[in-house]
Amino acid sequence: MENKEAFLGTGWSFPPEFKKNSKAVVMTSDEADIKSSLEILLSTKIGERIMLPRYGCNMDELLFETLDRTLKTYVSELIKTAILYYEPRIDVEKIDITQSDDLEGELLVIIDYRIRSTNSRSNLVYPFYKEEGTNV
Repeated sequence: MENKEAFLGTGWSFPPEFKKNSKAVVMTSDEADIKSSLEILLSTKIGERIMLPRYGCNMDELLFETLDRTLKTYVSELIKTAILYYEPRIDVEKIDITQSDDLEGELLVIIDYRIRSTNSRSNLVYPFYKEEGTNV
């Protein structure tokens, strides 16, 4: 029996995993594939992917900036533009950026979107923060 939403796409899980018994790649599909794609897009630095040099968001450059309305607007537009060019399966309806923890510097990027082919709504909460051990 074929999955009704298989047309949404199927791709490798990230990070890549392999099934020990069948020696096959673990795949994601449907809405999970879209969410995985969005997480990869938001966490990729521009220039990091060789074949797509403009893919990504470069949000790491903004780690030590003052969190004000200007920065929130800039990040929101940065994300909308990246999704527009690199995730054609969805339409962004709204992006909210809130501070989760003032002392830790964590931002929550909440993306509300609509899947074009099914007209179903979904969202992604992406925690953005400086990971320990990074020199950024």
